[in-house]
Amino acid sequence: MYRSHTCGQLRIEDKGNQTKLAGWVQKSRDLGGMTFIDLRDRYGLTQLAFNMEVNKELCAKARGLGREFVVQIEGEVVERESKNKKMPTGEIEINVSAITILNAAKTPPFTIENETDGGEDIRMKYRYLDLRRNPLQDKIRLRHQVGIQTRSYLNDIGFYEIETPYLIKSTPEGARDFVVPSRMNENEFYALPQSPQTFKQLLMISGFDKYFQIVKCFRDEDLRADRQPEFTQIDCEMSFVDREDVLNTFEGLTKHLFSKIRNVELPIFPRMDYDDAIENYGIDKPDVRFEMTIKNLNDVAQNKGFQVFDSAEFIGGICATGSANYTRKQLDALTEWVKRPQIGAKGLVYVKFNEDGTLKSSVDKFFDQDALKIWAESMNAKPGDLLLVLSGNKDATLKQLGELRLEMGNRLELRNPNDIQAVMGNQFSIS
Repeated sequence: MYRSHTCGQLRIEDKGNQTKLAGWVQKSRDLGGMTFIDLRDRYGLTQLAFNMEVNKELCAKARGLGREFVVQIEGEVVERESKNKKMPTGEIEINVSAITILNAAKTPPFTIENETDGGEDIRMKYRYLDLRRNPLQDKIRLRHQVGIQTRSYLNDIGFYEIETPYLIKSTPEGARDFVVPSRMNENEFYALPQSPQTFKQLLMISGFDKYFQIVKCFRDEDLRADRQPEFTQIDCEMSFVDREDVLNTFEGLTKHLFSKIRNVELPIFPRMDYDDAIENYGIDKPDVRFEMTIKNLNDVAQNKGFQVFDSAEFIGGICATGSANYTRKQLDALTEWVKRPQIGAKGLVYVKFNEDGTLKSSVDKFFDQDALKIWAESMNAKPGDLLLVLSGNKDATLKQLGELRLEMGNRLELRNPNDIQAVMGNQFSIS
């Protein structure tokens, strides 16, 4: 055995025991008479101690170890003098009696740390190094847990996991198929499935009334923020059910995942119609952890001589609470943000509702104080708030306002990752 324990396993209760560890050198600290090394595996870190007075040769060997060397050590678990309460193993260290270099390593092209100095290109080039970092390992562990718990939950309520073919006949869908040439049949091709639903009718007709797959989908299309050429989805199909059956099933799945993986017990999901989600949040998977809903300003902002609004199909705005102190520089930066191709707005109108009750707008030439106060009332604004307004085609403007709302939520730190709220609708989401 290369190891008797993992690098995240030992505790103060193991003091006095002999141990054998194997892993990667995270970092080394030479303090003159003492050398300390953090040894890492996917389970955690353990500090190794080498004393020049006790074993000069061993300490010199430890000082020759570089980052990412793979080593095996033997030694005694002892109590640390300077404990690190932030580490699970922070109360102990290993007085090393023997060390074996299993594999030497060149200096890595970037630091293998949670916050690395490597850019995306170099991290993708050395993907095997990037995958050693905790944030990526945590994501892979989470994905594994979601897969295991999804299978457990769906199995318990009568679903079969059924695998369907990858090499199929091309089907007319929205995106282009990836094609695979056939060696046996010259000039003929298979297609990779854009989605596993291709065979759902066959399975339902065959009597498999509940099936699921955690499966790859392939689409030869332009990249989007949430889409790449191959991606994985949980696909489920049910027969002899109505809408409530579907919603209750997947509300139950979501609750199960959060309970088992995050130890969070979610309440009953509130229901939201698709149209309400789009009108109020600009997106069908709204973040409901904060207000800042979209308000329709057509009735109060049109036909006032401002051609941009008068010719628009839709005028909408959001109220950023307590943000009237935004500087001109910040507002200009926000205007450039909404004009990016990813958002697509042509410009941004703002109204500052000052603490003294006056209103300052980028369209003061067209709207007086009385008109702007009507805007503020329509958006439930108070002194100290900032109104942000977009106009144009209704569908596009609602989407842009939805993106702007999320961005302002980030800037104002309203999207607390520890605050979990759920919404169930035609499509449901976890915020």
